[in-house]
Amino acid sequence: MIKSFLILISFSTFLFSSQQIVLVVADDFNTSKAKLECFEDGNIIHKSIDVNIGKKGLGWGLGEIKLSQRKNDPIKVEGDKKAPIGVFKLSKVFGYSKNNNLSIPYIHTSKNLICVDDSNSKKYNKIISMPKEKPKSFEFMKRDDLQYKLGVVVEHNKNAEFKRGSCIFIHVQKKKNAGTAGCTSMKLEKLKKIVTWLDKKKNPILIQIPKSLSNEILKLYPELTSSRLLKNHTNLERN
Repeated sequence: MIKSFLILISFSTFLFSSQQIVLVVADDFNTSKAKLECFEDGNIIHKSIDVNIGKKGLGWGLGEIKLSQRKNDPIKVEGDKKAPIGVFKLSKVFGYSKNNNLSIPYIHTSKNLICVDDSNSKKYNKIISMPKEKPKSFEFMKRDDLQYKLGVVVEHNKNAEFKRGSCIFIHVQKKKNAGTAGCTSMKLEKLKKIVTWLDKKKNPILIQIPKSLSNEILKLYPELTSSRLLKNHTNLERN
């Protein structure tokens, strides 16, 4: 009984210790488009903007807490081109610039930096410098295009479970309506505002859901009651 009470206290502490929330809401599991809002201490900081998510929509990811998942809901796996559903910590920012004045840890993306998406590698889902023995599958963090000119690390599958997805970021969009391989993307100028706002001391998180989970998120995070994205869908219950 005491153990259960302590678990409940710890769970509640996590839920309400996050002072910065990036909220992404999609119409359903299959769309590659969504909208984003930012909150701090229950106040809207950045109003709704259009973002791109996975080309194949959304699938259940591995995040910080357990949300209501139906038996036939899609699951996020490696290479499925789905963005993860869930609540995830935002731990670091990365970019091409060597200098920054941010309030969150920053990674300068040199040409030698990679993110490993080889599920069999001991470095699966890690950002590392290129080792002597290259992983069978990886992506460069400094690309020929500008999609990683600036980005945020999303702590999805942080325990590197086999084939459950890797290298999930918030980054610069390829073009206006271009779905991603599983990340969340937007215009560079919008991303700059969010990155400048993020503060490690305020425990920033990403909540990314289909609108059918709106009621559940509002119960867990009542500080989001001013969200237009959630308010528009609170009358929708999951069947």
